[in-house]
Amino acid sequence: MELSSSKILTVENGVLAAPSTALVRTGRIVAFIAFTALGAQLAARLPYTPVPVTMQTLFVVLAGVVLGPRDGFLAMLSYLALGAAGVPVFAGFSFGPAVLAGPTGGYLIAFPAAALLAGVLCRTLGNGSLAVLAGAAGGAVLILIMGTLHLSLITGLSPSAAISLAVMPFLLADLIKVLIA
Repeated sequence: MELSSSKILTVENGVLAAPSTALVRTGRIVAFIAFTALGAQLAARLPYTPVPVTMQTLFVVLAGVVLGPRDGFLAMLSYLALGAAGVPVFAGFSFGPAVLAGPTGGYLIAFPAAALLAGVLCRTLGNGSLAVLAGAAGGAVLILIMGTLHLSLITGLSPSAAISLAVMPFLLADLIKVLIA
């Protein structure tokens, strides 16, 4: 599913030329950082959990599927670095290390690994529809697991209580996002 850079042309000195592979890769990574940041702002707060439902996880798994494991990982690592450095890319235009340490931190910290896993599963299984589905589902499950573990650790909640706050409210939305991917 990785897009071929040979199909993207530029004009140099009046002649069509393919851009450098590094430029195309960088552009795709930046695009997925922007998509993820925009997806973070498409959020719905639920009254019974400190974690909002967002569209950013769709773009996390798509980063792995579309960009591949390496570039998907780099895109999500860069997204986290921007947010930690003070760029308001997290849900509700939030930013900073405190967000990564807060209730949503486990989900966010999982993003690079989830993109990597989605890309690896997709590539390993052959890039067909089932491979994309498996990659997206694997990445989404990893995000939920890491989000639940983090929430349990920072709040002292039992695993079952953490699951009720960190997994159950998101299952249907995550299933829809996996199917969209």
